[in-house]
Amino acid sequence: MAGKKRSSSFFTVLLAFGANILVAIAKTFAAILTGSASLVAESAHSWADAGNEIFLIQAERSARKPRDAAHPGGYGRDAYVWSLFAAVGLFTAGAVVSIMHGVSALGSREEDTDYLIAYLVLAAAFVFEGISFMQSYRQAHAKAEDSGTGTFEHVLRTSNPTLRAVFAEDSAALVGLLIAFLGVLLHELTGNPFWDALGSILVGVLLAIVAVVLIERNRKFLLGQPGSDRAWQAALSALLQHPEVERVTYLHLEYVGPERFYLVAAVDLVGDDRESDVAVDLQSVEEALEQTEWVTEAVITLSRPGSEALLPATVEQG
Repeated sequence: MAGKKRSSSFFTVLLAFGANILVAIAKTFAAILTGSASLVAESAHSWADAGNEIFLIQAERSARKPRDAAHPGGYGRDAYVWSLFAAVGLFTAGAVVSIMHGVSALGSREEDTDYLIAYLVLAAAFVFEGISFMQSYRQAHAKAEDSGTGTFEHVLRTSNPTLRAVFAEDSAALVGLLIAFLGVLLHELTGNPFWDALGSILVGVLLAIVAVVLIERNRKFLLGQPGSDRAWQAALSALLQHPEVERVTYLHLEYVGPERFYLVAAVDLVGDDRESDVAVDLQSVEEALEQTEWVTEAVITLSRPGSEALLPATVEQG
């Protein structure tokens, strides 16, 4: 199941990469022919997105590597590192360039340009970006239904950084195209290039907001994001279903990659075995958990005397 999810994410990134390359080339030629500040901003936007997809492809590849002796916690967090690079790239190559170009164009006396070319390129770009967005939306919506949350809430909270980045970038691309269209249209209607320059600035502001959100989310997962309540309850149920576990008194989940956890728990075992047998039983529980697709490493200890038992669906994660 996890393999299919990763393949779906990888396909989504590849589709976005191909779409961004085609759109970036078209926007660049249109920007050269028309001199539109909004199209220059959109060109920078698309080239930044295309470059960022390379980071996201590497993020997907890194997340799939199995843990080894050098990395007992796995390579999952590497996905957040590469995704962080992509977010920083979006901010610098997309947002900063668009805002700076828009500001420099505010005082220009740009002559009328070939508006038809601008409109045709923006329309074609909207189609390609829309196809990419629909793919990322379908993937996000399917996973949101599985987790019982809304699509946009899932995108914001998901531990899958590539899904969040592609969804956010595709959404920003569609909004940016609408802003660029309005900038070019108002320039044509009023004859004032101010609106075109303003469109470039607004596209840059939009990219900056998206980039900051992505940077912050990746930073939190790199620092150590606790598992969701749903994941915590699922882990507690899995522990209690183990035949050797009588009750669980402590449970901590922490993301170590896309949909992968580091698990620490304190349990009471069934019966009153000798110390050597207890060690074997605890190791058995750990190995059983680590055989699942969602636990990278599990550490199980004995509960302290007098500790209260955790109950499924009644205790919130601390």
